[in-house]
Amino acid sequence: MWTDLLLQAALILLTVFMFLAMHDIPQKIFTKLRYRNRADLQARRHFVLGAQLLAQARSSNSRSSTISFAKQAESEANLAISLDSKDAATHILKAVALDLQGFKSSALESFDTALRPPAAKSLSDAERGDALLKRAELKISMSRRGSRDDSAIEDLTAAVELSPDNAKAFCLLGDCYAAKKMRDEAKAAYEQAIRIQPGSDKARAALDRLGS
Repeated sequence: MWTDLLLQAALILLTVFMFLAMHDIPQKIFTKLRYRNRADLQARRHFVLGAQLLAQARSSNSRSSTISFAKQAESEANLAISLDSKDAATHILKAVALDLQGFKSSALESFDTALRPPAAKSLSDAERGDALLKRAELKISMSRRGSRDDSAIEDLTAAVELSPDNAKAFCLLGDCYAAKKMRDEAKAAYEQAIRIQPGSDKARAALDRLGS
């Protein structure tokens, strides 16, 4: 009985292998994996080059040079995204490059893409918290008469939950609460920022203003 079962199993395996070989499936799988690895490597190269260009844009003292480097960084980010659209870091790189060029609405769209699936899955909690902080900063810079305050507060609240040692996020959250006349919430946020970073002059100055 066992001999018959082993023989049947061997025949089934042989049939499967013959089918795969006839349809060239192992080669197709290998080719697909090789292309995927090559695409990932190329995407990473474009990302690194884009990050270097972005650093140059940020450190430049000339507005024209800043825009030129930022535009090149955006181009590298686009090339990386064309190869791997699920890497949130590349979308964030593009968002920051667009913001430096003054294209705030487009930058916000790139942040939104980075922070929703499937790209968001590539971020750790701390990275997601940092991205939410950056998006909140952008929203605040775009706000008119506090129209984006609530949305920025949502991002910052999520940011400090994901990254509870982020003093900058707590301080900015305090600013948003203060702008909405939510004194107790602002005070709590500033105090937490100071607990994390005792040398935060900005948070202390903000607390002093609330007390006056």
